[in-house]
Amino acid sequence: MSRQSKIIIYREPEISKVRAAAQASAQVLDRLCIAANPGMSTWQLDQLAISFIQETGGKSAFYGYNGFPGQICISINEEVVHGIGRKDRIIMLGDLLSIDVGVALDGYIGDNARTICVGRKATGAAAKLLQTTEESLYAGIAAATPRKYVRDIGAAVQKVVEKAGMHVVRELVGHGCGRKMHEPPEVPNFKTPGASPILQPGMIICIEPMVNMGTHRVVFDRQDHWTVRSMGASLSAHFEHQILITENQPEILTRWPKTV
Repeated sequence: MSRQSKIIIYREPEISKVRAAAQASAQVLDRLCIAANPGMSTWQLDQLAISFIQETGGKSAFYGYNGFPGQICISINEEVVHGIGRKDRIIMLGDLLSIDVGVALDGYIGDNARTICVGRKATGAAAKLLQTTEESLYAGIAAATPRKYVRDIGAAVQKVVEKAGMHVVRELVGHGCGRKMHEPPEVPNFKTPGASPILQPGMIICIEPMVNMGTHRVVFDRQDHWTVRSMGASLSAHFEHQILITENQPEILTRWPKTV
């Protein structure tokens, strides 16, 4: 493993270990999305995550991270990210539920997120939001090829989102992720001016568009100091994949089930 401008370039066997952690987190996320049903509390979903994560042989990468009190992040409707499981927060039919899962396995981290509509197929504005956010994620991934720049990822995400008349959250960004949850570089979901790190084979990053129906601006909960909401309480969605930059097309480490 070598460093250039503090960015970690991963090589085997470390890549395989990150891949294993990413697959663990992807499996847990998929199981939680299936398990989430109307009438559950977000605390119950958080507790379910404990057993799912333990079954992978890993542990939550989020619990205790900078003091975070949950096993996973559970955010509903206008909550953008970092929602904490609560016994009095009940998941309702038709809620947009964002689940963010991080798994630490054998010294490496896997991280991914997805937003679903609970108990039924999304319709109208909610369906458009989910489709746009997921499409923007894959546009960002497609732009993550060697010798392009980190800013090219953000530009690709932003183009899809703004074409749909929606807004990319700017206060929160993607990140490098391998040995630690957050490593350089930051990966904004919008085009940034000035210098930007070049994408090199061996870089492992998380691309995670957070998209609001209303303004891009957000507010931070003054009581729990974690939950981030869209300003104006408009619907929000969050999709995330952890990827490896290769000599050719990026490898999606958190694709589940894993395909060749």
